[in-house]
Amino acid sequence: MFRRIVPAVLAFGLVASMPVSAAEPVTKVSEQVNEKMVKIFGSGGFKGVVNYTTGILISPDGFILTVASQTLDTSELIIHMYDGRKMKAVVVVTEPVLDIALLKIKVDGKKIDEPSGLDLPYFNYAESLKRPIAEAGDWVLGFSNQFEIATRNEPMSVQQGTISSYAKLHGRRGIFDFPYTGNVYVVDAITNNPGAGGGALTDRKGQLLGIIGREIKNTLSETWINYAIPLNAKVETKDGDKPKIVSFPEFVSLGMQFKYKPVDRPVVVLTAGGFHGMRFVPNILERTPPYVDELYPNSPASKLVQVNDLVSFIDGEPIYSIKSFNDYMRKTRPGMTIRLEVRRGDNLQTIELKLEEWPKGLLPTVPLPKNPDPPK
Repeated sequence: MFRRIVPAVLAFGLVASMPVSAAEPVTKVSEQVNEKMVKIFGSGGFKGVVNYTTGILISPDGFILTVASQTLDTSELIIHMYDGRKMKAVVVVTEPVLDIALLKIKVDGKKIDEPSGLDLPYFNYAESLKRPIAEAGDWVLGFSNQFEIATRNEPMSVQQGTISSYAKLHGRRGIFDFPYTGNVYVVDAITNNPGAGGGALTDRKGQLLGIIGREIKNTLSETWINYAIPLNAKVETKDGDKPKIVSFPEFVSLGMQFKYKPVDRPVVVLTAGGFHGMRFVPNILERTPPYVDELYPNSPASKLVQVNDLVSFIDGEPIYSIKSFNDYMRKTRPGMTIRLEVRRGDNLQTIELKLEEWPKGLLPTVPLPKNPDPPK
């Protein structure tokens, strides 16, 4: 979904609004920052869901910060370095409450928790934390691989802008509330486009300020928002039934020691009616196709449906989107049997599912209608 097209300037270029006198310093900063970033390629690739994003190197042996997107849901995660090297990476840990993930470059012959032997340029996260919060009006640069403009040794895109505000985020993706609700840098450049998530927001000297987030809408204005999550971000949430503060610095510190434990939140299957156990790709379009992204263990769908199946019909009725699937399912009840037709590769498979009660700990987020009529 290309909601906005902007002139994405490669790392050695300048935006039109940038003062000519700033050209030389920005070119040098762009070169330095580009060496500390990676292009990430993984899951996705079908219409409306991209398979690429951006990452920031935060250690010489290959730890990478990025956003917790569907791109990471693969065992074949590939990164492209600034010098053209193509390497594998693995996910160390993710924290959905912060919408961030920690990766590490995988070196042949080395365990992931061993020193990699690499000596890479990187952002020193601990040193970056010591700097004061950027203020409204401060001049900033956004570096990312939005629209997959760069591969291998091609430089990242860079945009110049200013901090508009430092405020709480009220966002949503598709029809769902965004998990991160802490403070963000709101910027006046169009930084948050496909592939930009995980990019770097820096000051004019190239010092790291935050990580560019995913594409979301501001629920207060129903407009797309351009923002970055600051390095000192923290969120009040619950770990099970207990209140907990989740912080970005703790995530990085413990994550790099392989000791971080994500918040234990109930898994939410985003539908209502009878329980089937399928979870779909992020609902980011008006008509996002209902591709299966995850199956809940021991659910009705777990042994019959496969990840990447596309639900095409329910009981003979065509299903065009996740919304139309949810609309149909709201009319069902536990104990009913539904007939799915799913596209698997080039074939159409017919599957009968007997719906169940919702398991304890799973909560439908779409309320059931009053006295619904059952499907014909």
